[in-house]
Amino acid sequence: MVNDDARQSGAAVFGLMQDQPINLVSILQHAGRWHGEQEIVTQRVEGGIHRQSYAETLRRATALAASLLDWGLRPGDRIGTMGWNTHRHLECWYAVSGQGAICHTINPRLFVEQLNYIVNHAEDRMIFVDLSFVAALTERLQQMPTVEALVVMTDRAHMPVCDTGAVELLCYEDWVTGTDNDNKTEASMEWPTLDDNTASSLCYTSGTTGDPKGVLYTHRANLLHAYASCLPDVFDLSAKDTVLMIVPMFHANSWGLAYAAPMVGAKLVLPGADMSGASIHGLIAGEAVTKAAGVPTVWNTLLAYLDETGLGLDSLREVVVGGTALPASMISAFRDRYEVETVHAWGMTEMTPIGVFNRPKPGFDALAEDAQLAQRLKQGRVPFGVDMRIVDDRDKDLPRDGEAFGRLLVKGPWTIDRYYGDDASALADGWFDTGDIATIDSEGYMQITDRAKDVVKSGGEWISSVAVENAAIGVPGVALAACIGAAHPKWGERPLLLVQCRDGQTVAEDELRKALSESLARWQLPDAVVFVEQIPLTATGKIDKKPLRERYRSYLTRSC
Repeated sequence: MVNDDARQSGAAVFGLMQDQPINLVSILQHAGRWHGEQEIVTQRVEGGIHRQSYAETLRRATALAASLLDWGLRPGDRIGTMGWNTHRHLECWYAVSGQGAICHTINPRLFVEQLNYIVNHAEDRMIFVDLSFVAALTERLQQMPTVEALVVMTDRAHMPVCDTGAVELLCYEDWVTGTDNDNKTEASMEWPTLDDNTASSLCYTSGTTGDPKGVLYTHRANLLHAYASCLPDVFDLSAKDTVLMIVPMFHANSWGLAYAAPMVGAKLVLPGADMSGASIHGLIAGEAVTKAAGVPTVWNTLLAYLDETGLGLDSLREVVVGGTALPASMISAFRDRYEVETVHAWGMTEMTPIGVFNRPKPGFDALAEDAQLAQRLKQGRVPFGVDMRIVDDRDKDLPRDGEAFGRLLVKGPWTIDRYYGDDASALADGWFDTGDIATIDSEGYMQITDRAKDVVKSGGEWISSVAVENAAIGVPGVALAACIGAAHPKWGERPLLLVQCRDGQTVAEDELRKALSESLARWQLPDAVVFVEQIPLTATGKIDKKPLRERYRSYLTRSC
């Protein structure tokens, strides 16, 4: 019965359910207890395929956590990881955060200055590192004064010989299997009771416009995000799935799959360091992968390999594409040649990272083919846990009509409040400004038209660089395309298209322009096309437009 005094006073009345604080290690405990036989398959950095069950993964993560405590791990310590997607890296995630410390995933593709910055900004005490990165990391240790130890994620037989100075050099497998901690059982390990908002992990943005910024996730945010990820209108995961997690664990929280897959007991396939088309196909075929997730550059590599070899994708049902816009040519290639559906997704490091997923609503199948394609090219619609709106430069809400476009704002329980080490909130009236320009249609589908800094502002009109790039990437022979705003004496800016051709292939400019004119208005067409040997990519595999702007900003004025 509800207390009458509480009812009369208007005080909140608490329910009578169990109050169990959230610790992310509970996901791995669930997988180990109820899906213990299910496999995690890793393409090892040392070579060959490694297999272990969820039950074994839980045992090893428990042993690792015990070794960390013996070493002197404290709650709130930042522990870095610089590794590929492997079973050892996954064990680190759960062992570190499960003890109330913070797992800081470090992107090894960062520039030296950025890497030094984030290690020092995070004040990492220890770094778990794969063999691929040991040499590069040891060269920088003198510039990382807080680092006390390096743990090389390998066995004793593959331990490198290197000088780490005063920094302790440790072998991962010694910590997991070579000590008394290997005898630790799940029952004997006392995982701490944590407040739901305890920090679990730290991931830095790529920092293309200044120093990288740290996003500090909580156990609560990651657990809610994992629940949402499994929903049918998001990743649609179950114990029957085999998931190839290509998206790196050091990029945008691995899109949450390192938590979502074990939550449902899905088989997890981890590709290690080899991202070649042959390697990815071998894993898909060898492990009967049903779902895979990664950025378009990986899928372009796979498609090129399939074209060369004539091989197929018998088990694969679905490819989730994020990071950059999904081109129509990729949708067609996977569907028409291999009967694989592509699913567009969008998110941000600041959103843990899922923002929207492009799943069809009722009535989609009745649309004409071109209307279906137009809908699938949009980024998608929000799951429960995300809210979004678009506003103009005066912060006035814009209609959801699919035509009005403005600044995209988001909020929700797994969206950032402030950056790590910054006292100022990253929000305005409770909303986070994504930096993207977008439309939202009447069905709730959001489409990114550009990054705010990338839109081409020509004579008072805005031209989407994304639209130009997507039109170009569908032309046979085009590997990458980047559209930038180049200075123009009359219009202020005009689009300039830079094109990288596939290896050994050429593209005629008149054919390219003809293809562009089929989907773009005349005033949206680039004023010039420049063929380049290589378009630079950021540390996360996206096109890096900053050096392109610096080099080609005045290209059109020189030509006038």
